[in-house]
Amino acid sequence: MNNLSYITKTPLLWVLLSLSLLSACTTTPTNLVPIQVDKVSQANAWEMRGKLAVKTLEDNLSTNLYWLHTQTKNELKLTTMLGTTLLSLTTEHGMARLEVDGKTYEHHDAQQLLTDVTGWSIPINSLPLWITGQVSPDDEVSSFDEKNRPVSLFTPLETPPWHVEFLKWQQQSGTQIPRLLQLKRVGLRLKIQVNEWQALANSDLVPSMNQINKNVEIDASTR
Repeated sequence: MNNLSYITKTPLLWVLLSLSLLSACTTTPTNLVPIQVDKVSQANAWEMRGKLAVKTLEDNLSTNLYWLHTQTKNELKLTTMLGTTLLSLTTEHGMARLEVDGKTYEHHDAQQLLTDVTGWSIPINSLPLWITGQVSPDDEVSSFDEKNRPVSLFTPLETPPWHVEFLKWQQQSGTQIPRLLQLKRVGLRLKIQVNEWQALANSDLVPSMNQINKNVEIDASTR
């Protein structure tokens, strides 16, 4: 059973009291720079900001959502409208670290860790694909739209299965990604609104503007 009371009731009061003076400002790592992509699959790293709404039979919760995704790391933060961090989940080098209510928990499986500590059975492992409008080989797509984008899918290998709907799309960083997603399973509904999504690349692999301008000058001088 999903139980949001861990976050929304007594523990939330402790979180607000202990963290009310801390800002949840999150900045992009200095080694990553914004890029434009033609296809979302070209982005090996990205960050997003948006909203997460969770509804169960007992509780409702709405928070700000930040997610940084790279090939080696996932960093997820849930914050209040005032910028107070409610939950931080980081996965790196095969280990997941969950920080909530002033305590830190670790496990090799981020999804299992989140479920064990908070009672949330949120599909952390699949969300990086779904947030960007992609599907895994295990997902069963029910329908596509006229642009061959997924409209709905379900996860037949999970019990109970997740049912995912891609309700709205948008253009971000040069490509199409979902604007609004809805995820459902027995007793639980999630809505994710993506307000900002930025494709990122390692700064060492992206030519600097100075080098680009220098190349342009050289090309022009040889004409």
